[in-house]
Amino acid sequence: MEHEAKIFVVDDTETNIDVLLETLGEQYDVSVALDGESALEDIPTTKPDLILLDIMMPGIDGYEVCRQLKQDPATRDIPVIFITAKQESEDQTQGFRVGAVDYITKPFSPPVVQARVKTHLNLVRARQQLANQNVILEERVKERTLALDEKNQELEATRLEIIRRLGRAAEYKDNETGLHVIRMSHYSKIVALKSGMAEDQAELLLNAAPMHDIGKIGTPDSILLKPGKLSNEEWEIMRQHPGIGAGIIGRHESPLLSMARVVALTHHEKWNGGGYPRGLEGDKIPIEGRIVAIADVFDALTTARPYKPEWPVEKALEMIKSEAGTHFDPTLVTVFLTCIDEMLEVRQKWSEQGGSFDSLSDGVR
Repeated sequence: MEHEAKIFVVDDTETNIDVLLETLGEQYDVSVALDGESALEDIPTTKPDLILLDIMMPGIDGYEVCRQLKQDPATRDIPVIFITAKQESEDQTQGFRVGAVDYITKPFSPPVVQARVKTHLNLVRARQQLANQNVILEERVKERTLALDEKNQELEATRLEIIRRLGRAAEYKDNETGLHVIRMSHYSKIVALKSGMAEDQAELLLNAAPMHDIGKIGTPDSILLKPGKLSNEEWEIMRQHPGIGAGIIGRHESPLLSMARVVALTHHEKWNGGGYPRGLEGDKIPIEGRIVAIADVFDALTTARPYKPEWPVEKALEMIKSEAGTHFDPTLVTVFLTCIDEMLEVRQKWSEQGGSFDSLSDGVR
């Protein structure tokens, strides 16, 4: 760096300039100015690595020159060494206060000047190397963060696909296409947003809702597919599927899987406490379960099942209205009814006749 380093000397005495040029000129690229005004004009364009600055000069003195250099973003990081005949401690204190890094006293001792200059250029080089290392480290951190983000996105996509497929597997027990999980998931998100749920939470519910009936994997087909009414004993077995579903999902720190477990466990609870598996009542039922309860029942009513024909939408809505305050949260029923047009668009888009689960792999996000 020594052969490339630029030194800028500011001194109103030509003899001092000559001494410094002779002392430093063979090793460094030395520029000079005879007054403060010229120095302030030339230094920003010269961009020296180090400045040797006389204090006592006509016009603007060295203190003011240093002060202005330190206020300019283009020059504030250039180290300044004062060259002066002043040796009082208060003079040096003032110099350090305005931003100088060192003092060289007159008359000059060439070895001292060379040593001080070399020392501070080494410090400049060290700072530059540190800055370069910081840039390299920051780039590496960015690269690794990007790679980690991509890996997390890949894992999240895999998790979502597993949830969709497990939801589909459960629906195959009593629904040929698996489109029920897509429709009721979108119904759930619509109601969640309309009820004031935050966008990110509503999106989580969209992705968690397909797992609501995963526990049906543990329910015998003879019960799920029975065309007639279930006996009391059969109902006892059926009522076990929320608990089975919660057990399949397990307890996780993942917000998505945590919400999926809540939905699986609580979507058959009723507002009046008459639901299952725990007989929760009112606001003690998590809102996710209350929302999915309405969405699930609406889609079940308006879709043909082995044990019942498809209901007209109007009849399904009348049934949901009549169950407000008993089966369903009455406030959420009101919200549901205000967005029925959006529900019907979802129902049409993913109808049993026109839809395909595989072609709608992005339908539940």
